[in-house]
Amino acid sequence: MEAKIKDKLPKPILQRNDKKAKISIWTVSIIVFAAVAFLSEVKLIIHLSFNPHIFATINAIINSIVAVLLVAALFAVKSKNFYLHKKLMLTAIILSLLFLISYICHHLLAGDTKYGDLNHDGILSADEKSLAGTMRYVYYFILATHIPLAGIILPFILFTAYRALTADYGRHMKLARITWPIWFYVAITGVTVYLMIKPYYN
Repeated sequence: MEAKIKDKLPKPILQRNDKKAKISIWTVSIIVFAAVAFLSEVKLIIHLSFNPHIFATINAIINSIVAVLLVAALFAVKSKNFYLHKKLMLTAIILSLLFLISYICHHLLAGDTKYGDLNHDGILSADEKSLAGTMRYVYYFILATHIPLAGIILPFILFTAYRALTADYGRHMKLARITWPIWFYVAITGVTVYLMIKPYYN
């Protein structure tokens, strides 16, 4: 049975070099994290012919598709359809890269939006807090779990992908058991955060 499964597994497309991979993955992850953290605090004052919150909508669509792909990829691997699993996961990774670009564009062009800020002045009045009610706490709780997990998921994804692409399937499966639920949670909560904050976009 194990021999049959082994024959179905994709062949390696990368030459294994763990030391080089660790340096590359951690370097990329740190640069991306630093860039996102820095650019999230910057807003470009540019006259646009479109609403910059379109990027937030794109982000939500990408997150929705990624969540679906992750579920489909899970079913594919459990069905021993390893090549389909590979295609689905690589597509999810490419979409996540597009998400990262769109996310940065949104923060650069639109800035931050506060939950409950009905008049879009960046300050929550007592009346606005009262109108937002307990949902404001729900929103910030979800956001507080989403942001740190979104910040740490990149190296998990890259290491998991690296182990698959080098056909190190034993370690790939062990790490995937951690990567998959975190990635899925980040995708789902990303959509949830968008739906909750959308009414307060100007």
